[in-house]
Amino acid sequence: MRLEAIAITMPEVADHPNRIPFEGVLTVVDEASTKPPSGARGHRVILTREAARAALPSLLGMAVDYAPKWDGHDARAKCGIITEADVIGNQLRVRGYLFGRDFPEVVRQLQQSEAGHMGMSYELADAHVADMRAEVWTLTQATFTGAAILLREKAAYRNTSFRLSANRCRSGSPMRESTGTRVAARSSWRFEQSFGQTQRRKEA
Repeated sequence: MRLEAIAITMPEVADHPNRIPFEGVLTVVDEASTKPPSGARGHRVILTREAARAALPSLLGMAVDYAPKWDGHDARAKCGIITEADVIGNQLRVRGYLFGRDFPEVVRQLQQSEAGHMGMSYELADAHVADMRAEVWTLTQATFTGAAILLREKAAYRNTSFRLSANRCRSGSPMRESTGTRVAARSSWRFEQSFGQTQRRKEA
């Protein structure tokens, strides 16, 4: 099992009313998505391990958002923050905090949800595709811009998960940068994915 981890060192604040810890599986690496993510023009996608490892630093400090029906993304409904990201086996796992005082209804609904029903979905920008003509797109480089909490059945990757954690995030853990190397795109095209708004332009 290979492990790559990176985290923000957070100061301990006992019983902070606006920090509700969570943990989840944001996506899987080196495996095709169950269905096409929004912005992928109908293609299922594979996020390579190298791309995921290289993009770990871009996840830190990014927000998690939600839609009222838990069926998609709403980048303006930012209800929490990611403070830790690991690649463990084929899973990209995240931890962080929900803003419980600011979004009590979100915490309440998540507490009432059945175990295993919630999942996650990533948000990307500057994602490079190895071959735009391929049936399944392989992402060789990307920048994470956030994530969404949603019903697991609505996520592009069915093997994601999300749950509120009884334990605090590892706020004292040291930050260790990924040793992954970015892989240059082999296509002259780049698609920018923001889940709901997609642009496709030719690179200079």
